[in-house]
Amino acid sequence: MKLNIKLLLGASAMAMMALGTTASAQDCPRGDLDERYCDVDGDLVADIPTDASELVDPDTLVFAFTPVEDPAVYASAWADFLDHLSEVTGKDVLFFPVQNNAAQIEAMRSGRLHIAGFNTGSNPLAVNCAGFRPFTLMAATDGSFGYEMEIITYPGSGIEKVEDIKGGQLAFTSPTSNSGFKAPSAILKAEYDIIADRDFEPVFSGKHDNSILGVANKDYPAASIANSVLHRMTERDVVSEDQIVSIYTSQTFPTTGYGTAHNLTPELQEKVREAFISFEWAGTSLEEEFSKSNEGQFLPMNYQEFWAVIRQIDSANGVSYACE
Repeated sequence: MKLNIKLLLGASAMAMMALGTTASAQDCPRGDLDERYCDVDGDLVADIPTDASELVDPDTLVFAFTPVEDPAVYASAWADFLDHLSEVTGKDVLFFPVQNNAAQIEAMRSGRLHIAGFNTGSNPLAVNCAGFRPFTLMAATDGSFGYEMEIITYPGSGIEKVEDIKGGQLAFTSPTSNSGFKAPSAILKAEYDIIADRDFEPVFSGKHDNSILGVANKDYPAASIANSVLHRMTERDVVSEDQIVSIYTSQTFPTTGYGTAHNLTPELQEKVREAFISFEWAGTSLEEEFSKSNEGQFLPMNYQEFWAVIRQIDSANGVSYACE
């Protein structure tokens, strides 16, 4: 499967300034990165431009969180952190509710999004197509981090093991989601010789909460989901544990990666990094929401190491990071 992200980019001078000039005219290594980016240091993410004319220092910073659930839930959850981010950077900060992963990637690529949390599966696409520079993820207070992909069904569905999916329907979330599509596709093929369209009907719900609610309400016989989302939904009593039966749990994967657009000034990128790492969770709206999935701090990380398993899954699925 070849996954293309098609983007409609404005041709106005202002838009071109936001994007910066492309790196294609430069003699620079880039690996899988789009031609507008360089990777001289070999860390697999876009370098910060060395030409000052390509850097941006906006008065208002735009932040978006991966659309795993209703954006309205997270506008309030992130409120205290965004106040802290504003204080550290000296900038106004705007929460941008995005409805799908492709729209979030497009927003950063086009210069409309400055800081973001991209979900696990979208990180390689955001890095390669949008110049995303991730540097942290959420972790438990003991330093552990990650989530598992689970394949879930409902009691009485007739599905008791993975092989029972054959001949039926399995709900995915979106093609850019690791736990909602990439990982289960690779695992089902490698471990069970079960392939979408040949052995079951794949459907796409759009988001993890849609898939979980779909199974709980018996709209879908089974779905692949991120259990961190399921944990938060059960803690909020959106669904109850007796509505869900898990038939498969994967290895642990890295969670949402947070970072900046590559062309923010180095000084601003450093302030954003400082805001994440210095944030004190206790008693905040962020702790109230994400403690439900056992998260309580931002842990520094690097894309090259932490996302290696996700790139391996993409390779197994035949995914290429082509940007159009």
